[in-house]
Amino acid sequence: MAQSAAGMSTIVVGYSSKPEGRAALERAVAEATLRHSRLIVVHTSPEDEVASLNSQLQGSGVAYEVRQAPDALDPAEELISAAESSDAEFIVIGLRRRSPVGKLLLGSNAQRVLLDASCPVLAVKAEPQRA
Repeated sequence: MAQSAAGMSTIVVGYSSKPEGRAALERAVAEATLRHSRLIVVHTSPEDEVASLNSQLQGSGVAYEVRQAPDALDPAEELISAAESSDAEFIVIGLRRRSPVGKLLLGSNAQRVLLDASCPVLAVKAEPQRA
């Protein structure tokens, strides 16, 4: 298990305010609590949602750092970079259901992280939306 200078391992999580992003954050917080790890949260949320994200993380009791993905169109690169620079134990990402056509298209952020990350990736599905 990789450890930072403070002796804590690091978990990187991709966050957005969508259901799959919230599911990834929830699982990452649970894993960080279980493993006594710190979180690096890479987000693509609008600036007005960052205060809510920080509030949620403060209430979790885990050590964390929030980073804005500088290129909202390529958050996969920021997740991979954050994981490599922090020697992360693993990355947590959220997945959403895709249409049959969507499954044929390559280049999704999740697929890129799964294939290009040098550490393990935990993929989390959001709870199905109820009508």
